[in-house]
Amino acid sequence: MKPAPPPAIRVGRLKIGGGPLFLIAGPCVIESSTHPLKIARRLKEITDELGIPFIFKASYDKANRSSIGSFRGVGVERGLDILATVKAKLGVPILTDVHETSHVGPAAQVADVLQIPAFLCRQTDLVLEAARSGRAVNIKKGQFMAPWDMKGVMGKAATTGNPNLMVTERGASFGYNTLVVDMRSFPELRSLGYPVIFDITHSVQRPGGLGDRSGGDAHLIDTLGPAGVAAGVQGIFMETHENPSKALSDGPNAYRLDRMKAFLNHLKKIHALALERR
Repeated sequence: MKPAPPPAIRVGRLKIGGGPLFLIAGPCVIESSTHPLKIARRLKEITDELGIPFIFKASYDKANRSSIGSFRGVGVERGLDILATVKAKLGVPILTDVHETSHVGPAAQVADVLQIPAFLCRQTDLVLEAARSGRAVNIKKGQFMAPWDMKGVMGKAATTGNPNLMVTERGASFGYNTLVVDMRSFPELRSLGYPVIFDITHSVQRPGGLGDRSGGDAHLIDTLGPAGVAAGVQGIFMETHENPSKALSDGPNAYRLDRMKAFLNHLKKIHALALERR
């Protein structure tokens, strides 16, 4: 039996998960005070034209970098100020990662979605604190977890009474420095009763694959993305950059900004066909 479609949830002024394919996208990390606004403005133009609900994402801190010398971000206070500017100028919902319980309160003042990174999805205190914030929460499935193991994680968040929860697939560890996406994960995650998101760009990452930093196979995004949408996800997560080779974090698995419009239009059509089949 096919799992019933999950109910729609609220993210700011958006209602997502029960209709059109929605997008969470932006650069991996806040690189400067002006860069996020530049990316967000272009993504808003594209998604407005295509009729795709859009949530802008960027991290003020990347706490899980491969090397101590890697760029982590601009910090909590400055980063949240920059995200608040993007929100005020463009009117788009904001998503950002939280790595510690102490970050939840300040982040919830700005972000419409608090995201639990995959490595931290089993951290009970962090999951509960994020869910208690009243903001929507996106929990990424750990690379080390089976999809059905997310039942316990989502159950923790649900005990707070927060109905606005999402779960994201971002690939599973497959040997060393490699991830693989099992398309059977998507109906399994849908059965939990929450909108399911496919993190396409992190799924082509090669964690620690370049020694002091992660590598990636960005050319495979065009293959995995349509497959995941056809498998029935409600939303997609993508990191994008105007020049991935110059990105300060996750460049090898980022999608080029100038290719986003055509790619999203392609995914939108596939999603419409997938809905017809259900």
